[in-house]
Amino acid sequence: MEKILDFQYDKRKLKNGLEVILHKNSSLPLVAVNIWYKVGSANESPDKTGFAHLFEHMMFQGSEHVAKEEHFKFIQEAGGTLNASTSFDRTNYFETLPSNSLELALWLESDRMGFFLPALTEEKFLNQKEVVMNERRERYDNQPYGRAWEILFSNLYPKNHPYSWPTIGWMEHIENFQLEEVKEFFKKFYAPNNATLTICGDIEIEETFELVQKYFEEIPAGEPVPEIKTEHFTLSESSSIVHYDKVQLPRVYVAIPSVKAYSDDETDLNLLGDLIAGSKSSRLNKELVFKRQIAQEIFAFQYSGKYGGAFVIVGTAKHGIPAEELSFEIHNELKKIVASEVKEDELLRIRNSVKSTFIYSLQNIATLADYFNHYNFYLNEPNYFGKAIKRLNAVTVDSLKATAEKYLTRNFMELRILQEGEQ
Repeated sequence: MEKILDFQYDKRKLKNGLEVILHKNSSLPLVAVNIWYKVGSANESPDKTGFAHLFEHMMFQGSEHVAKEEHFKFIQEAGGTLNASTSFDRTNYFETLPSNSLELALWLESDRMGFFLPALTEEKFLNQKEVVMNERRERYDNQPYGRAWEILFSNLYPKNHPYSWPTIGWMEHIENFQLEEVKEFFKKFYAPNNATLTICGDIEIEETFELVQKYFEEIPAGEPVPEIKTEHFTLSESSSIVHYDKVQLPRVYVAIPSVKAYSDDETDLNLLGDLIAGSKSSRLNKELVFKRQIAQEIFAFQYSGKYGGAFVIVGTAKHGIPAEELSFEIHNELKKIVASEVKEDELLRIRNSVKSTFIYSLQNIATLADYFNHYNFYLNEPNYFGKAIKRLNAVTVDSLKATAEKYLTRNFMELRILQEGEQ
């Protein structure tokens, strides 16, 4: 299996520091262009949050040679799709389009990397600031359970940890954004030496690299971005907080400090999430959702980032079941999981499920390009696909049980979302 997932690639660097990863796959006449800027909300400061997410919007507002909204227009008229996303760790922009339109995508991406600031106006800035504030109101402040993750993580992580504020930013910070601050953020982080461009699909390697040189090599490098330093932490005691919201059903979130991306225990923790609550046949689903019917739904997962991680269990109570009861039963079941054995057929089922989902996703050229960038960002090794399978195969019933004993017995942060007016 590892050999089947040995994807050939070509990695080079331009004189301005831009990393370039090229992979040829001519099964379809398509090309995926995927650029990761090594900047996320973690690169902000605790008193000025939300800049990275704002740029996810601002970068579609035109550059010196591309009018406002024309990035969308050009790609879509060429028969392509495009989008962007922001996380704690990075911001990415990506297009998939017919391979004969590759040069169009490179021109558009290079123009906003090298010529964004000349087209940035106060009007565009204020417009997108309002868009982001509305997004925050709709998706977080006025959405049932919408503030749960920011409340949970701001209480789980130590003060000033780069994951202790939300990616979208705090509303009071967004309201106080200034144009000059936005310009400085761009100059600091949106430089070629802080980015990696991946191109996958129906391409010729040398011709494609020449096109990349044509459009990107004359963009000047920026100053080196300082590394973020964080320390591993644990909680001195378990604690629980309550948040009242406009919800119909109580919900319980349990977060346990764990590990960063690609640390030793990460794969076991990923599979532990599936064992606990990853499917209808998982431990908590069978017991709390189907057998005893005190939970409407329940799921668990390991979140791993560059600067920290958390193992999270989330349960939504059935109508009439108090959050306190659901919380008690979740923790009681976790104790049973720690005390019990992991069966070989359980491990085989969850491992095969993870493998098949992963392998199936790689049939999509855009997903493949994003994985190249993902592995390059976290490991400096774009072709980590086979090793990812090897890590999965290395998990045993004994290592999974040891991981459960190690992490599920740790102190935790719990958030209970209750209906407004509930006591």
